[in-house]
Amino acid sequence: FCVMAAPGKVAAFRLPPLPTIGEIIKLFRLKALKQLSQNFLLDLRLTDKIVKQAGELKNAHVCEVGPGPGGITRSILSAGVEQLLLIEKDARFIPGLQMLSEAAPGKVHIVHGDILTYKMEKAFPKHLKKKWEDEPPDIHIIGNLPFSVSTPLIIKWLENVSKRDGPFIYGRTQMTLTFQKEVGERLTANPGSSQRSRLSIMAQHLCTVENRFIIPGQAFVPKPEVDVAVVHFTPLVQPKIQQPFELVEKVVQSVFQFRRKYCFRGIETLFPENGRLKRTEQLMMTANVDPTLRPFQLSMSQFRNLCNAYRKMCDEDPSLFAFNYREELRQKKMTRSLLGSTGQPEQTEEENQL
Repeated sequence: FCVMAAPGKVAAFRLPPLPTIGEIIKLFRLKALKQLSQNFLLDLRLTDKIVKQAGELKNAHVCEVGPGPGGITRSILSAGVEQLLLIEKDARFIPGLQMLSEAAPGKVHIVHGDILTYKMEKAFPKHLKKKWEDEPPDIHIIGNLPFSVSTPLIIKWLENVSKRDGPFIYGRTQMTLTFQKEVGERLTANPGSSQRSRLSIMAQHLCTVENRFIIPGQAFVPKPEVDVAVVHFTPLVQPKIQQPFELVEKVVQSVFQFRRKYCFRGIETLFPENGRLKRTEQLMMTANVDPTLRPFQLSMSQFRNLCNAYRKMCDEDPSLFAFNYREELRQKKMTRSLLGSTGQPEQTEEENQL
């Protein structure tokens, strides 16, 4: 999709003199939009530091998500990449990125689109593909993500890792991404940590996740109310829980529904009301998990046991996986309203929480 660099070319790539990021912002009258949770990083020492976390990028193929005014983009180009794919949803940034593209002829391809819907299966040349068991391919995803998109995007990419599609059709593609500090802590939290969450399990069972460093909020324009974590992901050769993504997500989500209660309370939501207690006990006994542990205390191997035991129960009763606890609550609520509130029980604390 782009002009390739001449074979055998070894000279270090240098960008010609360009306006500073601050000057680009003024030149194109760019303003960070609060509703899109945009924050610009103007300090090129910090953008260089982010890019350094990705590893060796010389002659690599890189996709940058949400380049904005192009601070990280400059650092990526200065690292000597072969090709750089920029995916930017906000049309206001395209002219400034085109200026960078012209400064690096044949290296940059700009896509005006949404990363959540962009198909990455054909984003890179086929010859870069590696077997899953091999070292990661020479492909990297880098991005200073808007806070509003970071969590749904990483969940989408983790599902891609599980299914080995999207950007992971090329092998174990590495990612270097920014998150709110709190989200970064969740992604890397260990059992027993107050930050341990659904995100911790979903990320760590599929990837090696490293919280590399923290960028103080005042480094961004406008200054966000929180600091920012730079997190690096390398997909694992073997996931720690060898079950389909949807099944793992359902079990993990159920467990963490009531994070302050004993874990059996969340596990109960996997089963219809008829036979709920018996099936919950059966699952916890098969998985050998103490029902009085809190969700954040459970280890990865305990989550694996729960998923394996639940899969066995779903195989025996195929209708089980389709059960939706929230839908059951909705139906009960509708029945109550049809019958009138007289003599009917009040909505429970759990129902309110859900």
